[in-house]
Amino acid sequence: MSENEEWVIRPLTVDDAEILSALSISIYKQYYTHLWHDGGVWYMEYAYNTAQLRKELSDPDNCHYLACSGQLPVGYSKMRLHEKWRGLENCSELERIYILREAAGRGLGKKLMVIAFDVARLHRKEGLFLKAMDSSTDAIAFYKKLGFEIFDTLTLSFEQMKIEYRGMVVLKKLL
Repeated sequence: MSENEEWVIRPLTVDDAEILSALSISIYKQYYTHLWHDGGVWYMEYAYNTAQLRKELSDPDNCHYLACSGQLPVGYSKMRLHEKWRGLENCSELERIYILREAAGRGLGKKLMVIAFDVARLHRKEGLFLKAMDSSTDAIAFYKKLGFEIFDTLTLSFEQMKIEYRGMVVLKKLL
């Protein structure tokens, strides 16, 4: 991958479930296994199996976008079009934005975020919100740079997760 890379970003379909599963697991292993007592094995099997992803990809309230460098999948985003969160009514949620470590820092995250903003505006949403691990300081700084602000917190209750990593922040951006 080069610094002057041309990213190809396209919507994902149900037929892409296996590609999405493999990519999700690869990215998850790079960033999140330290959160779990079992290395996140149970979570990856639960969240990224092809049957679960087919279900998500077939839900018309979900928008998924795949980012490729040439033919190589390197990242994706998942957005829920019609969501609410404690005082935010007419919003969309960016549920996932995942990028392989080797593709990070080259502008792909920003391109995926611009797509999310555009899709939310297209659906006449007043804002976009997302949740991030409170220990993910680089991700939080990235979101703040794009105009998001922290407006809420929550604590995950997964017993398999290490206690010190259960905190999350909720960030919002009005459109």
